Amino acid sequence: MATYLVIGGTRGIGKSISEKLRAEGNHVVITSKQEYEAGGELAALEGLSELDGLVYCPGSIQLVPFTRISQDMFIDEMRINTYGALKAVQQSIGLLKKSEAPSVVFISSVAAQTGMPYHAMVAMAKGALESLTYSLAAELAPKIRVNCIAPSLVATDLSERFLNTEEKQAASAKRHPLGRYGTPHDIADSTLFLLSPKSGWVTGQVLSVDGGIGRLRMV
Repeated sequence: MATYLVIGGTRGIGKSISEKLRAEGNHVVITSKQEYEAGGELAALEGLSELDGLVYCPGSIQLVPFTRISQDMFIDEMRINTYGALKAVQQSIGLLKKSEAPSVVFISSVAAQTGMPYHAMVAMAKGALESLTYSLAAELAPKIRVNCIAPSLVATDLSERFLNTEEKQAASAKRHPLGRYGTPHDIADSTLFLLSPKSGWVTGQVLSVDGGIGRLRMV
């Protein structure tokens, strides 16, 4: 039985990841975004002898015009998306090193590599997270694998305002080459792959799980 820590595991994508890991018989330690920011993550790891995987899920969707971005808004975005991930690895690295095949997975956004209006803050923050993925993968190799998943719009409470009418749902589905927006299960399945031995020769990668929107243009 493997042991995993899922930060942001009480809602949305994180909840789906946690449920799928538990369904496979794993021990899953879940910490909400609020608990983690209050320092609860360290307490959650007490008593563990090792940690086979860490998933960092917290994020935000603040879409504002570039001219309205303030320093405080940007700092908050970086704190949630990037510094929180850095801190999570720092706090967990001792337990991760005790595992035979530890894996870390971050959750980014299609906006980090695809220009989208009003996405400047999330693009900068998630872009930094993807750069952190590359740096940590190099620094922690060969012991700890570090990868990242970049989703497009996924139906969670965080994105509810973008999908709260049939018209919005249809428009979002149409924008994606595969004809639908994402579900938490789409991201969870990919996360479980990156945590598992099946991806044992994969590190330093950003996996686009985005219905094709980040790379494809349909005529």
